[in-house]
Amino acid sequence: MTDIQSAACLISVLLCFLIGQKLPFKQLSKDKQSQHLVFASTVCLFLLWMFQTGIAGSPTVHFLWLAALPLVLGFRWAICSTLIALLALTLLGIESYEMLGVNFLFGCLAPIALTYGIYSLTFHKLPKNVFVYIFVCAFIPGALTIGLKMLLLSGYFYLDGLYSWQHIMDNYLMLTTLLAFPEAMFNGMTITLLIIYKPHWVYTFYDKFYLSKK
Repeated sequence: MTDIQSAACLISVLLCFLIGQKLPFKQLSKDKQSQHLVFASTVCLFLLWMFQTGIAGSPTVHFLWLAALPLVLGFRWAICSTLIALLALTLLGIESYEMLGVNFLFGCLAPIALTYGIYSLTFHKLPKNVFVYIFVCAFIPGALTIGLKMLLLSGYFYLDGLYSWQHIMDNYLMLTTLLAFPEAMFNGMTITLLIIYKPHWVYTFYDKFYLSKK
């Protein structure tokens, strides 16, 4: 394990401890709907992240679904859900043990933090409109999250000497342009369908703000 990987693991453990202290486990144990949402989201993430692709000899890529997830579960439960999915993939050998901390920081925490930050800023600064919620809080962050993850991992691969920057640009970062729009559509459609048919499942969606007549 390299110095960067070790540091990433230590930071990840510390952040998970701090976030875990704020998780309302007692409330979750009494709320069947929340239990089902967290469990179902974790399973969906696990299955989605299993399907990875990439150019031979280069890092693999997969869709994230991390713009919709924190909108549905909230910031802390989204972190918990992604951590469990990532640990399961690591135990199965799909992701490497050495990369666990790096994958958590750059592939889970950073995209979720970006999405929730955009949502919080939008909620306080922009008109509370259902179309603003879908496009600004889910669709656009969908593209940004996968771009952010791939950019951060590219920096790690280069700094740790795993690949040359030219190789990263030609065989990894170039895939961002192919994945950004599908990722945005995937997250945007998820939130659209949920707020139409199951709005009470979406933690950050409030009928009185987004649907009530002004």
